[in-house]
Amino acid sequence: MTSGELADATIVFDLDGTLVDTAPDLVRALNETMAIEGLPRVKLDAVRSMVGQGARVLIERAAARAGVNFRDEKIDQLTEAFVDFYRADIARESRPFPGVEDTLAGLAAMGAKLAVCTNKRTELSLQLLTALNLTDWFAAIVGADAVTQRKPHADHYRAAVARAGGTIRRSVMIGDTVADVATARGAGAPVAVVAFGYCDVGAEKLGADVVLNSFSEVAPACRRLLAIRP
Repeated sequence: MTSGELADATIVFDLDGTLVDTAPDLVRALNETMAIEGLPRVKLDAVRSMVGQGARVLIERAAARAGVNFRDEKIDQLTEAFVDFYRADIARESRPFPGVEDTLAGLAAMGAKLAVCTNKRTELSLQLLTALNLTDWFAAIVGADAVTQRKPHADHYRAAVARAGGTIRRSVMIGDTVADVATARGAGAPVAVVAFGYCDVGAEKLGADVVLNSFSEVAPACRRLLAIRP
């Protein structure tokens, strides 16, 4: 690939389970939160299938596994506690997936604009990406709190593309869950999912255009998907 091949493209990434393996720190904060209510700890593998809709839903799912359904006010309190636990040591064990930094550098060298579209809060996304020295690659980092309708709503994806200075017609979504596929489909954009992400069903069942087994496949996949766009 030569420099400039993706000069008009915007590549949009999910964060948790796509760019960064955050599950070890998420399960730490979740279990500290569960302990407040005396609920059993959640195992790491279980958390990997529960991530994707933000902290509040993660807590609801964890509580439901223990047969507990909290009122909204209690969920609000526990969500804030979770965020405090998580923020305090956000990148203790979180690491970019293998090949992420080389892939971002390669896409940028080809002229692509890069963005993050995540159901994580924007401030936490920035804190995490900064701790991992990844922030500067992205023209836009758009969390769930930065939009009126978050993923799987298409407007979240549209906002990420627009804030990066791109167009939907020349954009691609890279994610790991059904929410990522739905937000791209709703916006009329192609989507690829990583096989190693956080999902409770196989990646091949999500309905994406491409399933990626490693980050080395991201740039070639984006090139192919954009080449067939009208």
